[in-house]
Amino acid sequence: MGGVLVDLDIEDCKKAFKESLGYHKIDDIIDACHQKGIYGELEQGLLSGDEFRKIVLAESRPGSKPEDVDKAMYHILVGIAPEKVQLLKDLSAEYDLYLLSNNNEICLPCSSRMFDEAGIPLDKIFRKCFYSFEMKALKPSESFYKAVVEQIGLPSEQMLFIDDSMTNVEGSIAAGLPAVYYKPGTDLGAVVAKALED
Repeated sequence: MGGVLVDLDIEDCKKAFKESLGYHKIDDIIDACHQKGIYGELEQGLLSGDEFRKIVLAESRPGSKPEDVDKAMYHILVGIAPEKVQLLKDLSAEYDLYLLSNNNEICLPCSSRMFDEAGIPLDKIFRKCFYSFEMKALKPSESFYKAVVEQIGLPSEQMLFIDDSMTNVEGSIAAGLPAVYYKPGTDLGAVVAKALED
């Protein structure tokens, strides 16, 4: 989801945590693709949203509230470019689409609203969404990809995984799921077209 379909702004998210909450440990737990520490535990489903908020608030400016944590986290989500909305509509007319995302219970409602507002609700455009916090596994772990392939129930050679992290792409390929790398900010449609052609 993030980085491929939803544009991200890591630096704005870090700024929001520091300025709104006075929480400066954000630099240690968040990056573009692979979250660490308590953020990684949140995305792996090892911490609940409430547990994450409590930990952050314990080290934030007095008077900070749980909703302030949520608002700061939402700063990572920029939106979905119109050309990607159209691409998903076009692809869904020909292919079964699935979403594989390192995600968490705090950010998911906000990103889900973005898809709703773009006219492509997640439950309509994708046959199934696989979220790390529900699966208790993170990309690029082999268990994540193997569980996805097993649940979809098709031979992996009939699938194609696209990610903005080369580490995730390499992990997918190692697990037997064909994958290609997408560099954020480039033409996603061209990447998909070339991959399907190859």
